[in-house]
Amino acid sequence: GFTPHLGIRLDKKNEVTFVHPNGPADRPGSRLHIGDRILKVDDQAIRSDVSLTRTLNGRLDRDIHLSVKGEKDEAPREVIIRPISYSQARALAQSAHLDKRNTRVKNASKDKIGYLHVARMMWDEFEKFEHHIYERGAGKDGLIIDVRDNGGGFTCDHLLTVLTQPMHAYTVGRNGATGYPQDRHVYASWNKPIVVICNQNSFSNAEIFSHAIKTIDRGKLVGTPTAGGVISTGSATILELGRMRLPGRGWFLPHNGEDMELYGAVPHFIVDVRPGDLSSGKDPQLDKAIEVLKKEVKERSLKLAPPIYRSNR
Repeated sequence: GFTPHLGIRLDKKNEVTFVHPNGPADRPGSRLHIGDRILKVDDQAIRSDVSLTRTLNGRLDRDIHLSVKGEKDEAPREVIIRPISYSQARALAQSAHLDKRNTRVKNASKDKIGYLHVARMMWDEFEKFEHHIYERGAGKDGLIIDVRDNGGGFTCDHLLTVLTQPMHAYTVGRNGATGYPQDRHVYASWNKPIVVICNQNSFSNAEIFSHAIKTIDRGKLVGTPTAGGVISTGSATILELGRMRLPGRGWFLPHNGEDMELYGAVPHFIVDVRPGDLSSGKDPQLDKAIEVLKKEVKERSLKLAPPIYRSNR
């Protein structure tokens, strides 16, 4: 059987300390609250000598009946939950974590800076990136692009295409608003200031992207040097023994010939995250990125020349 996840975190007293947003315990009819204490699982009393995990073990596709008592409850109440897997719970936790980062940036910048995270340099993530350029960038003066813990892929040049579209003209609509028709672009575009956050767990194509941001001077890097694991590989069959990864090409910086393999992208601003920072709600790298981008917005924002109509010449 499996150990199902209830979409909550518990302390040693089996009291709820956290409810995953959009998880099974955050739904009408099966909602749990912080401070609720689990007393029974499927009519089995919780015992101190038996782990809750052992009590919960079983199939995922079943309803679990909980007897819980909250701080304001006069008597225990029954809550029926359809559990999820631990991988689903991790995805919910990651989503909630990114939402907190987004809120942190919004509050610290008075909603003038957007935040987006690129988890992998893969096509589905690039499609999210394009979507977020509109969703998170609308009305903003700058964007923080977070490639921390990004294992790589192949979409670096697609991201760069979005971020480096040449500005050859602007339009003025009938309502007087300036801009450019997005349907004329191959991809979504962003030409306002950016800051990229990277760390030691940014690998491969995420490192190529980080190097590129510095090389073309598109924005500042904040964080810690990337892993230094940049090489294109394929695979080869070894008789009947299996397959082996085979290096195919190396990657080098154009201005000095430096090999990106074993030479990670070094941020303009190196900021370490100490043990306990993230778990206690601190993110010094993100805080520094906000500080740097505020300055970049003042210094690097594009100022459009006012339109001169033929009738005014």
